[in-house]
Amino acid sequence: MRKAVIDLGTNTFNLLVADLHDGTFTVVHTEKDGVALGMGGINQGYLSDDAFNRGINALRHFRSKCDELNVSEIHAIGTSALRSAANSAEFIAESEKLGIDIEIVSGLREAELIYHGVKWSYDFKEPGVIMDIGGGSTEFIFADLQGVQDMISLNIGVSRIYQKFKTADPLSDEDIQHIEDWLEIQADGFFDYKHTDLLIGASGTFETFYELIQCEPFPELIRSIEVPFDELMKNLDGIIASTQEERNRNPWIVPIRKKMAPIAAVKTRWIIRKLGVSRTLISPCSLKEGALY
Repeated sequence: MRKAVIDLGTNTFNLLVADLHDGTFTVVHTEKDGVALGMGGINQGYLSDDAFNRGINALRHFRSKCDELNVSEIHAIGTSALRSAANSAEFIAESEKLGIDIEIVSGLREAELIYHGVKWSYDFKEPGVIMDIGGGSTEFIFADLQGVQDMISLNIGVSRIYQKFKTADPLSDEDIQHIEDWLEIQADGFFDYKHTDLLIGASGTFETFYELIQCEPFPELIRSIEVPFDELMKNLDGIIASTQEERNRNPWIVPIRKKMAPIAAVKTRWIIRKLGVSRTLISPCSLKEGALY
């Protein structure tokens, strides 16, 4: 069975086409589009006209690609931007005209799908916390061999933070403190008294972190890769201290992340320190692979 999953993220739309067989899958095609669906309206609870049109145009292209590849079923999943937008029904109606039905999932359902996605690439013989950095929300899933032990979806996505705070270039110490204080308020004690040695970064931004460290593309493998912890921390510090001009020139940062990479780095460093993390893995899998499960 050839199936397509479209992850309608707040920053990026991701298309995965795969053949399912014998409890596993073979990737046929992957593609992403930096739609920035949440830009200009996510904190006000709507999709701006420009973002709305960018999203529909991306879906039109994905529909054409699915037809070209003879996909038998398309599963489109709406996340944070569509969850919180007052005009999401209009967006869904336009997508239906393209033959794409969108399922808007709750934050906890999103976290569950992320867990199943990462599980394709990591066996959880050692317990850890999965972190999936989105534009609208960020999911944290504590899991071990027995399965999910605790999880949360917080509206602390990088696009929300980027549009909420007026920051200097590069981020000032005061900017960083304001963001971290806000993260503490949003977490509302969820991470208090929690500890884990292992952080598993799910796809997306974490693949960018890998590419910045290694200066090479993330491998096309369905398995998690450990990155040297000291190198990651050094890299996070470097991103936080970088200017917009420096990031614009950096070929290992994709365009959609050039503006928001320092915020993602602040958030990652914050959770590493809060949980006492000492090891990091990066998984190429996330929500879209979880939907295949």
